[in-house]
Amino acid sequence: MISTDEDALICDLAETYRIYDYRSLPLKKVAAFSVGLRENSRIKMTMSGIKYPFDTLLLAGIFDCLNLRNWAMTKGAANGECAPQSLMNKLLGKEENNSEYMLFSTAEEFENMWNKA
Repeated sequence: MISTDEDALICDLAETYRIYDYRSLPLKKVAAFSVGLRENSRIKMTMSGIKYPFDTLLLAGIFDCLNLRNWAMTKGAANGECAPQSLMNKLLGKEENNSEYMLFSTAEEFENMWNKA
């Protein structure tokens, strides 16, 4: 953890345990404290490659669902226009590819495309 991001570890130890000088403690004790840090601590998120805590991503997913639901009730949705952008995809750095979606006006159009596939 120290070699990954010492500053993040220092901040986490200070915030969680009020340890301001971890070098004055025995190594095993510092290791025990480090393992006990919460999952959304700076160092654990850095080591996992996670940019945002789980609850933030969960809220973004809820926002996206509500936003899509509200958009589905508009005239623009009936025409397939102005679809909302996904906040979750923006947070995760994924680019949206709207070309993978197909819109059908009738059930027969859908069934024809389904049979072709």
